[in-house]
Amino acid sequence: MEESKYYYGLGKRKTSVAKVRLYAGNGTVVINGDSPEKSIPRASLIQEMLAPLTVTNTINKFNIQIKVSGGGQSGWSGAISQGIAKALLVFDDTFRTQLRSSGLLTRDARVKERKKPGLKRARKAPQYTKR
Repeated sequence: MEESKYYYGLGKRKTSVAKVRLYAGNGTVVINGDSPEKSIPRASLIQEMLAPLTVTNTINKFNIQIKVSGGGQSGWSGAISQGIAKALLVFDDTFRTQLRSSGLLTRDARVKERKKPGLKRARKAPQYTKR
């Protein structure tokens, strides 16, 4: 692994946390030591994950090294997307308006609602019987 200068960004989504490093390079992406297709098999999620690079036209300018933990594939892609967007801001702050208008800097705060006592799930109640 190269020890050159990198740009760091931290992204979060649901229970996932992604630590993203951008190195100058040719567009290689490594997620937890594997290829993106192995870690996140759905093409739509990979496209969502790389959205900040598409918006800023920097798709083949960086090698990306990602460490992500917690949650599942959807959470991972959202966390990675936010992490890449924040790392791009460290690289060049002029990207802020493009990333902000695309909604890539805002943390998606939606998380699973907790289960309440007496209910089957967060809101689903057992069937009501009158008699």
